[in-house]
Amino acid sequence: MGACYSTSKSVNRKSGDAKFKFGKGPTPEERALHQIPGRVFGNGSSSIASLYTQQGKKGTNQDAMIVWEKFSSTNEAVFCGVFDGHGPYGHMVARKVRDYLPVLLSTHWKTGSDVENGNVNGNTHEEEDEDDDLCEESEKQQVPEKYIPLKKSILKAFRLLDMELKTHPAIDCFCSGSTAVTLVKQSQDLILGNLGDSRAVLATKDENNGLTAVQLTVDLKPNLPREAARIQKFKGRVFALQDEPEVARVWLPNSDSPGLAMARAFGDFCLKDFGLISVPDIYYHRITDKDKFVVLATDGVWDVLSNKEAVDIVAAAPSRATAARALVDCATRAWRLKYPTSKNDDCAAVCLFLDSKPTPTSPKEETKEPDTSIVPPDGTEPVPVLTHSGTVTESSEIVPCVEPEDGKLPEKGVGASKRSLAECISNPEDEEWSALEGVTRVNSLLSIPRFLTGDKKSTSSRKSVVKI
Repeated sequence: MGACYSTSKSVNRKSGDAKFKFGKGPTPEERALHQIPGRVFGNGSSSIASLYTQQGKKGTNQDAMIVWEKFSSTNEAVFCGVFDGHGPYGHMVARKVRDYLPVLLSTHWKTGSDVENGNVNGNTHEEEDEDDDLCEESEKQQVPEKYIPLKKSILKAFRLLDMELKTHPAIDCFCSGSTAVTLVKQSQDLILGNLGDSRAVLATKDENNGLTAVQLTVDLKPNLPREAARIQKFKGRVFALQDEPEVARVWLPNSDSPGLAMARAFGDFCLKDFGLISVPDIYYHRITDKDKFVVLATDGVWDVLSNKEAVDIVAAAPSRATAARALVDCATRAWRLKYPTSKNDDCAAVCLFLDSKPTPTSPKEETKEPDTSIVPPDGTEPVPVLTHSGTVTESSEIVPCVEPEDGKLPEKGVGASKRSLAECISNPEDEEWSALEGVTRVNSLLSIPRFLTGDKKSTSSRKSVVKI
């Protein structure tokens, strides 16, 4: 019996060592990234930006974020991004994207610039053709000629990172993935890349000198006609369930799974042969004197706050350093107000201030690293946590996939409390709502497919074969 005990203990220790290597802490490469000056990826602030994330009621925080000043070896470029993971290993996917997407972008942007200047040999003809194809697949909005290398670099970085995730030895991305909305500020220009349903919103002054909100990206949902057409072309299916007719989902051809609530994402390789892609839409905006700041946030914020409400909250924050936290706190309380029996989603926000005179650099608001930077250190198996995605994009090209009897889609927030947002914000912190007897409002992923392709034999995926 003693021998059995000893053997079992030895095996468990070995397994724990493996988890420590791949999940518990950052690798030496990641540690080097985390020590780069001007790179902030935890709760806090820099001289020009504010960041904050808060875990929801569903388990591990699957949101991640980053602000990187003096990006790509230039003194004036800034990189910002927020990433919303979903699926059993969504938290790991989101952090992988946060850490390596900027590195890939910086590398290829510099290479592309060198090619333009004739300093290096550049890509092969095949790679150039592939980049051109990606440009055609991305959003048709034009960018100035000097930013074409940056646009190509963004598209290439997204493609290469998705390829790396497919073969990653420690992250199972078959039914897990992440959204991404990124921004590069170069001088007075903004170049954005969007993948999924996170969102970027600009705050600008109107003719009456009041703040107005301008949505810079489009939520890439399956009910957008162009997205649905592509998915159906590759034999994927798009439809909404009867109990949530406003949420279109992507399904496998012959299986009612996984029910992904977005049309583009990193990972989710169970759907990559059926119309899901990782090609971002690219957007360009020229900054004017009226533009004040940009808010990047995950759908945990946009599900309960309108673009204008988010802009007003950031503008009314006591300081720039606390702007992102004020926004996330308001979103958290708005969840309790609007959906008291639902489990609120993770929230993450980045506020980038655009004026030419940023406030002096201040110490980070919080030096303690949030749980978005590492996997929980308790040595337990990653918990299959599924986030939701319930934002309804306000766009004229969105059409319902399932029509209710009255022919109209239910508006978001129908049946919610009529109290104002201000009343919601003033709710005491100790006023908790129980979600145990309620339901999770909307999940990004409904179920895990009951089969794996090729030599993919993930034990974790088989264990998660349950309908959420």
